[in-house]
This record gives sequence, C-alpha cells and structure tokens, in this order.
Amino acid sequence: MIAAQRERNEIFESIVVEFLLRPWGRRLLELAHLRPGERVLDVACCTGTMARLAAECVGETGKVTGLDPDDETLSFARSLPPGPGAPITWVASSAEALPLPDASFDAVFCHQGLQFFADRPAGLREMHRVLAPAGRIAVGTWTGPTLLDLALREALAPYASDELMARMLLPTSLGDPEELQRLLDEAGFRDVRVVSRSLTLRYPRVNEFLPTRLRTGPTADLVASLDVAARERLIEMVRLAMEHCADAEGLSVPSENNLATAKA
Repeated sequence: MIAAQRERNEIFESIVVEFLLRPWGRRLLELAHLRPGERVLDVACCTGTMARLAAECVGETGKVTGLDPDDETLSFARSLPPGPGAPITWVASSAEALPLPDASFDAVFCHQGLQFFADRPAGLREMHRVLAPAGRIAVGTWTGPTLLDLALREALAPYASDELMARMLLPTSLGDPEELQRLLDEAGFRDVRVVSRSLTLRYPRVNEFLPTRLRTGPTADLVASLDVAARERLIEMVRLAMEHCADAEGLSVPSENNLATAKA
C-alpha cells in the first residue's frame, strides 16, 4: 500500500506538478513579492510545490513551512532532495485547526487547496490568525475545467459512479471570483484583490503522458479496474478530443485561474 501511494505521488510530481501546478505556482508567487528572510506557510502543500518555490525566494535566512493533512504525501515531500534557499519544515495538519502560533508568518500561500477544505471559512480564519500584522496571503483556484479536464470527464463518464464524477468536479468548485472575494473579506483580510488570469499549459502528446497520469488522482482505482481494451479506448477518446490543441511536440491547453491577494 505504501509503495503504491509513493508511486502515485511520484506520478503526481512528475506530471501534475510539472505541467500544471508549478507554472501557475510561479504566477501566484509573483503576486506575493516575497523578500529574503521572510517566514512563509504553504497550506495544503501536497508534495510541496509552493513551499519549494518560496524557499528559493526567501533564501537561506528565511523559513518555510509546508502543511498538509496527508501523512503519506508529506512523507514523500520530505523525501525529495532539498532545493536551494530556506529549509522547509513539514507539518501534518488540517487547515481548519493550524497547530501554529498567532502572527508567526509573513506570507501564506494556498495554491489549489481551498476548494477542497471541509470548512473554507474556518481555514481562511486560521490563515489570517497565523499571519503577522503586516503579512499577506496569496490564493489560487481554477476558474473552471480546462479542455483536457472536459475530455477526461467525457471519456470516463461511462465507467464512473455519480460519486466519482462529483469528486472530479471538486478542483473547479471555487471558480467564482466573487465567492473567493467574499470568503477572504469575511475571514478578516484587508485590501482583497481577485484577478482572473490565463495561461497556456504545455503537455507532451496524449499517448505519452495520459496512461501514466491516469494512475494517480481520484480516478486511479477506476482506471486500474478497466481491461486493457477499455483503457486504450479511453485514451484514444481523449486524444481525438484534444486534436485541435495538438502539434508535433504535444498539447497546448488554455487554462485560467483566480489569483487572490490580501493583507492581514
């Protein structure tokens, strides 16, 4: 079981982080204006994308904490080679009850995590609590599914339960910028600003990355249960649906994020 979970985390890091989360993470990082020596918290850090990007920015005099409720994912994050910059402390906890002191961070990030919280207002109040008086927050959420997301959903629909299809909608469940603005306002943040930005993501060719990509995430068990012919049909459906985004080197997939910043 542990070996299987590690394999899924390795796939997540090599595909989801590489082609999806890191490009948008850099955009979110730009809005935070981190300075050397600052203290940074990455909430719902998963394998540590934002934590590692922030560590480079704040340098060796800074401090970075990555927090996530999943012990196995944090174990994987710890096992990755340390990057340049600040050391990273990894903490296992939910966002709704942070085991961290008041006013202990200069910046807090939550990159594609808020939409998964059981209690979004409580999580944001906790992030506000741990920020220093002059601190700031940066939050990223998808505005909606990409063309690749839609192609995957359509291909998987004949096999997936209603519950699984609902889980596949969770990543884009906080796409309304006005709702994101309201949540931050009500949590006590000041100078809230939410902007929608577009970015074209580059992927390898469908047949090169999708068979591996399907072995992680909420659909992994379902895909593993399919016979070889069904998996091949699924991949071919996605390939055909994405032909208009393909070139000789891979896919160009338009995507859009809500990027929110605010002060404590």
